[in-house]
Amino acid sequence: MKTVTKKELVNRIADQTGVTKVVAKEIIQSFLNAIINELSEGNRLEFREFGVFESRDRAARRAQNPRTLEKVEVPAKRIVKFKVGRLMRKKVGGEDVGDLSLDDDDDDMPAPRRAAPPAPKLGEAGMA
Repeated sequence: MKTVTKKELVNRIADQTGVTKVVAKEIIQSFLNAIINELSEGNRLEFREFGVFESRDRAARRAQNPRTLEKVEVPAKRIVKFKVGRLMRKKVGGEDVGDLSLDDDDDDMPAPRRAAPPAPKLGEAGMA
């Protein structure tokens, strides 16, 4: 396994797009800063076919130090969750996905949500 740095990505993107490395670095850093800012505000970021970033609250809990077996209190905190998108899951899983273009005409539209089942009407079974 190889570690790819931001600098290496900047070089690749600059070569692929024909922009200077300075411009590529500014764009990548602006993109990363935007992700951090949105998550810190509690917003969810969805990149179709790539994945979804969201921040969640993790409750305080009691844990155990495996070395000393001492019980310790772990405070509540906010964490970042990432759910892998379909295209990334297939590509990383070794499936042939063809062109890796993530371009999408409906980027401005949120993903469809599953509708909640209709609530039972008064007098129907299940209502007290």
